[in-house]
Amino acid sequence: MNDVGNSVDTEPRERAFEVSGLRFAAQEWGREGERPVLALHGWLDNSASFAALAPQLSGIHLVALDMAGHGRSDHRPGSQPYNIWQDVGEVFGVADQLGWESFTLIGHSRGAIVSMLAAGTFPERICDLVLIDGLWPEPVVAEDAPQQLARSIRDATALQHKPPPVYQSRESIINARYRGRSRLSREAAMLLTDRGMRQEGDGFTWSTDPHLMGASAFKLTQDHIQAFINRIAAKTLLILAKEGLPRLFDQYQEILAMFPHIHVEKLSGSHHLHMEAQSPQVAALIRRHCGLSE
Repeated sequence: MNDVGNSVDTEPRERAFEVSGLRFAAQEWGREGERPVLALHGWLDNSASFAALAPQLSGIHLVALDMAGHGRSDHRPGSQPYNIWQDVGEVFGVADQLGWESFTLIGHSRGAIVSMLAAGTFPERICDLVLIDGLWPEPVVAEDAPQQLARSIRDATALQHKPPPVYQSRESIINARYRGRSRLSREAAMLLTDRGMRQEGDGFTWSTDPHLMGASAFKLTQDHIQAFINRIAAKTLLILAKEGLPRLFDQYQEILAMFPHIHVEKLSGSHHLHMEAQSPQVAALIRRHCGLSE
């Protein structure tokens, strides 16, 4: 699709979609007629994950989704676990409502995993794939499937009866996100928290579904993962943070060497580098990968 103009919105517009009985909230930058891009955030994040990046991507019509159970989107009903393959169908459901037969996917962390699965499921629909500090789920061996299912059921039961934490002020819930497991700047923590919290009495709690903390019912083996990656037809860019996944997983580069068709760029920064000082570098890599003008 040809670029249309060079202007880009600095402020997003709200969108909503309904897929399989769930309402999905989203934020949108750019205009129809520009290159269609769907952006998928990471685990326990939301569409504000792309608030720093999107205004730097001129010529792109970017829709950043609050995935199920995150941000302002609906939770899955009951106490069912969140399995990554459920998100794949919802990604294409949103794209269908946008009228996008083919489009680009940008995914961060868990969103990168979902993007990889989506590109392998319907390879003819994904024209470019950008993965930010994430590529595949941690593989398991088939023999562990019964224990995985048992853990998922136990987690669902436990989380059903666990009250959510309540913070007395907006400042205190932002601090909790700022000091969480992933290193974030305070500005990034504020963006994610403001879209990921709700009023609870006189205080605040997370709008995120607590069942996201539970184990998946099943996980993919290495053979499953390789089958998806081998089917990807899209030109694929993986942007790694030097202080992100390569530091967490010793064998990451070793496994990545099995897929030489994936172009890898490594930048300084932590797991959320696309929200931090490195966002202009990330944006430049995406523009170059998608053939957009600087």
